[in-house]
Amino acid sequence: MQTLQNAELKITVAEHGAELKSITALSDGTEYLFDSDPIWWEYSSPVLFPIVGKVNGGKYRAEGKEFTLPQHGFARTTDFWLVDTTANTLTFALESNAATLKVYPYKFRLEISFELIGNEVKVIWKVINVDDKEIYFSIGAHPAISCPISYRENFTDCYLKFNKPEKSARIPLAENGALTHERIPTLDGTELDLNYELFKGDALVFDDLKSDEVSVCSRKSSKSLTVRAKNFPYWGFWTPAQGGAPFICIEPWHGHADYEDFDGEIKDKEGINKLAVGEIFKTEMSFIINN
Repeated sequence: MQTLQNAELKITVAEHGAELKSITALSDGTEYLFDSDPIWWEYSSPVLFPIVGKVNGGKYRAEGKEFTLPQHGFARTTDFWLVDTTANTLTFALESNAATLKVYPYKFRLEISFELIGNEVKVIWKVINVDDKEIYFSIGAHPAISCPISYRENFTDCYLKFNKPEKSARIPLAENGALTHERIPTLDGTELDLNYELFKGDALVFDDLKSDEVSVCSRKSSKSLTVRAKNFPYWGFWTPAQGGAPFICIEPWHGHADYEDFDGEIKDKEGINKLAVGEIFKTEMSFIINN
């Protein structure tokens, strides 16, 4: 585990998955991330790479061959190594190897940096094509935000606040986790009250949000956390379908699960990212603590 601290926040990051495990406000000790209790979910904030969601049947085609990948890919279950550290940054890296090439036929370097700036935790992703051909990938975030943030409150005291008015329908998931071609009206305005019934059908997935900031807020206190993610075309929101979990995931993505009728190669998948030889894909998101 690696830690960073400034006058306002302390964060902890695990080498396994380069996963952010804790965001703590130093003023009062409030923890803003779920603690990975496996009763509910074994993660806190995994990176999703080289796919987001599921591929149909757990299999996909690339370069004329068939490969198998688990949900959300392999980065979240793979050890990274710490390649750089400063007073306010940590940078981890993962490179393709014999094991990754068996399930993903592209050579890459993935760098994930964490930077503390006042009350903000900035997360920067860089995907580098080190292959001799174009590579295709998706990448996304899956942070589990404490909900409620205050232990004295309940999940239903909380709501999501969008920084722009939304009029949007979610894309429901099939039983196998694939996207359907249906749409269910869900957002109307700048707020969405939270309750566990919303997630009985799995995650809420959107492909047309105008907002680039979504906050977990409470009707009973002023504490909140904002996820800022500019130019992310897809967003997901999730808590376990059985209800009762003390967190809500706010997930900005570059890519998404297969549609239930998709059977093409990965290069033809909607939302897939393509990198030419030597090119670098860079994007970032932030957690902003309003304590």
